[in-house]
Formats: sequence, structure tokens, C-alpha cells
Amino acid sequence: MPARSRAPCFRGASGGREWALPCRRPRRGGRCLTTRRTVCIVQKRDTEKMYAMKYMNKQQCIERDEVRNVFRELEILQEIEHVFLVNLWYSFQDEEDMFMVVDLLLGGDLRYHLQQNVQFSEDTVRLYICEMALALDYLRSQHIIHRDVKPDNILLDEQGHAHLTDFNIATIIKDGERATALAGTKPYMAPEIFQSFVSGGSGYSFEVDWWSVGVLAYELLRGWRPYDIHSSNAVESLVQLFSTASVQYVPTWSKEMVGLLRKLLTVDPKHRVSSLQDMQAAPSLAGVLWQDLSEKKVAPGFVPNKGRLHCDPTFELEEMILESRPLHKKKKRLAKNRSRDSSRDSSQSENDYLQDCLDAIQQDFVIFNREKLKKSQDPVSEPLPAPEAGDAVEDQEGARPALPTCGSICPSRLTES
Repeated sequence: MPARSRAPCFRGASGGREWALPCRRPRRGGRCLTTRRTVCIVQKRDTEKMYAMKYMNKQQCIERDEVRNVFRELEILQEIEHVFLVNLWYSFQDEEDMFMVVDLLLGGDLRYHLQQNVQFSEDTVRLYICEMALALDYLRSQHIIHRDVKPDNILLDEQGHAHLTDFNIATIIKDGERATALAGTKPYMAPEIFQSFVSGGSGYSFEVDWWSVGVLAYELLRGWRPYDIHSSNAVESLVQLFSTASVQYVPTWSKEMVGLLRKLLTVDPKHRVSSLQDMQAAPSLAGVLWQDLSEKKVAPGFVPNKGRLHCDPTFELEEMILESRPLHKKKKRLAKNRSRDSSRDSSQSENDYLQDCLDAIQQDFVIFNREKLKKSQDPVSEPLPAPEAGDAVEDQEGARPALPTCGSICPSRLTES
């Protein structure tokens, strides 16, 4: 693969309105805990369609051993597309960064809305459960376990529909395989994940994501989770917790909602609701028009306010201040780096290992263009014009810079909520 790969041409976009992107930056003492993914809003020049673009610094990914996670997420996202997922449209790279261009969802994530004390109705939560059921059913058909379903990873569009994002710790299992790794966010992880880690056994499967949906739904309705679990809890103590503690349901909740939550929060995965077929057979969902729901014809009960920013603006401001390698200065920076590298004797380099890793990323990174793929699969589509030469970031020179908004980063294998 050439050092400067061809890519779709984007320009930064901010305009006069307030753009909303998820704000999920685990921090300690003002320092990011894992590889940072900066997010900005971009517009594709030929179609003028808006997207969210994440970019990840290669050197940071290498130093923090996150390259495999990034590649795994890209591998998964390039193969899937669903109405209730945050879909990947393009992936490309330059010397510094790896880029992922995805659906732009302006409604914020459910964690933000919980923190704003939004009171979610049963009908709204039921709709989220059904939309996630369709997403998880699709992922199961693709042999994918998400392993990190939680409010932080569910983004709303401007109409209020839910979309699952962040496949950084997802895994693929086929032919009756079982997953065994301790991966996820502890308060949302199913009991069998902890049990598998402590005592071994047969591992776990797709049912773990449905448990997470149950925890999520309970939290949206009540404001806190059904079990008092934190990242600091020992795994052994959590195995004991699930065998002794019981979930407390609010008396004012409807019997139908309590019944649905009970089915999702069943400790034994064999008896847990864990498929679309199970959901469609649930008495509490008998009136759901699944076809209309899959086409987004069912209006959500909660619609994010279009006149406000659905993330913490202090993070946006901090991101803009701390961004030491902004995209709009990338062209000059890369040119300077190339000039410096060409004048240096490679045998005298003190960073041979790092350079080997960077070269490996450059070679193994897969460029992806869903728009081009769709057109190639459409027999009546017109031939595509030849791609423009040069990197997308180079084309930003002279245009309005892509302002970093709310930064999101690769979660570690076990993240705190």
C-alpha cells in the first residue's frame, strides 16, 4: 500500500448550529486513560453529506497496545450495516492517524441524557429495548457479540431513535464457539462472564448482550442500576452477588415492563430472553409492529432538543484547547516530517521498533468506502469517477478547520462507568 493512500475528500464543518457528539472520555487527574479518539464533524465535498469522523494517532495506539483493537473494530464495521447501528462509511489513513468516518447522530448518548435527569417513560424505554433487540438480532446473524452495551454506547438520532456504537471490544464467534475473555464494563456485564473467568467452564455467548440491555433499561427507568456494581469490585465477589442479591422492582411500574425486565435480567442465560423470536413472543410486546419499528415509523417518546448541545461543552472546549496536532495544520506538518525523515540516515534512527510498527500499520490497514461498494453492487448505477489524488486531510487546507468536538477514545478491555 502506498504511503499516501487515496481517500474521499472531506472538509470540516461547524457552521452556525451546535453539533452534538457523544462525550465519553474516561479521565483520571485530567489525563486520558487510553488511546484518544478525537471526533470532528466533516462534510463530503461531492455529496455534501455530513458525517462524524474519528481519528486515532498511530503512535499512541502502538504505545498503548491498542492497534489490534482498532483493527478488529474496523474489520467488524466494514462487514456490517444496520438501521440501529452507527455504521462505518469510510476508513483511510495517513502517516500520523487512522480515520473512521461514521454516521453522524446529533441526539447525544443515553449516558448524557441520564446525567441531565431526563425522565424516560416506559413506552420510550420499551422502544429502545425493541430497537436494540433488532440490532442484536442482526449482530447475532453476523456471529458478533458486542460485549459493551451501555448508555454511553447508545446514540440517539435527531428523531430519538437508538443506535448502538463502539465495537472496540466486540468479538466474533462461529460454529458453536464460546467467548471466554473478561471484557466489558463491569456494571453491565452478565453473570456468566464473571463465572467463566472465576471457574472456567464453557464460556459465554450472545446472551450477555441481552443482559446488558436489561441493565440499561432498568437504569433508564429508575436512574440507577439493578445491582450496586463498580469497577473496583473483585470478580469473585460479583459471582457471589448474583447468587444472593435480588433485583428490586418499583411497584408503580407496569406488570408488563417488570415481566420484560425479569426476562432480560435472568441470571441463568438458558432462561434469559436472548433473541428477537423470544422478544416477539413476550406478552408485554404483543402490540409491537416490528416491521414499522425496523423502518423507524414508530415515533420515539423522547426527542432530543435540536436547539442545544447534547454533550458536556466543557469537554468540547478542553478538546479544542488540548488538541496539539489539529487537522487543519496536518498538510504542513506532514510535509515537514517527510523532509526531516528523508534527510536523516535511517540506520541512525533511535526509533526503529516504532517505525517498524508504523510500517506494519501502513501495510495492513484496510481502506474502506461503503459508498463505492454500494454503487458497485447496484447494476443500474453509473460508473464512478476516478478518485481525486491526495489525502482528505490535505484537501482541508484553506477550508474551515474540522473543529474537534467531544472526544471519545478506545475503551480499555475493562472500563469504568
